[in-house]
Amino acid sequence: MKKIPVFLLHALIGWDLCGAVMGAGMAVLSLQNALILHLFAAPLIFALVSLSFHKKAPSSEPILVAAGFTAVVVAMDFILVAWIIQKSFAMFGSYIGTWMPFVMIFTSSWMTGRSMRKAPHSAKL
Repeated sequence: MKKIPVFLLHALIGWDLCGAVMGAGMAVLSLQNALILHLFAAPLIFALVSLSFHKKAPSSEPILVAAGFTAVVVAMDFILVAWIIQKSFAMFGSYIGTWMPFVMIFTSSWMTGRSMRKAPHSAKL
């Protein structure tokens, strides 16, 4: 139960950093290039977020953490970005803009958590 606020903080920081990458990317790049930048940045961001979380909660199950991080990102994109800000769910029609980053966030978070479990001292931030 004590891990939930720490987990949510990590998930929201990761989501916010991804949003910052998209915002900055859209300010200086075409939409397509901003989406590509986000596609590469999202798994890196969540690998670092996962690394930080697993250092604070080493007994957490990596697949559950990865699923939870991904669920928070999907929920925030659905509720805050699509529903409230954009008032459109068109973003979910883009594989490169939503679905591929979701898969990459899950995969990088899970793999980072697994590597922390196998060798917690070798994965340093």
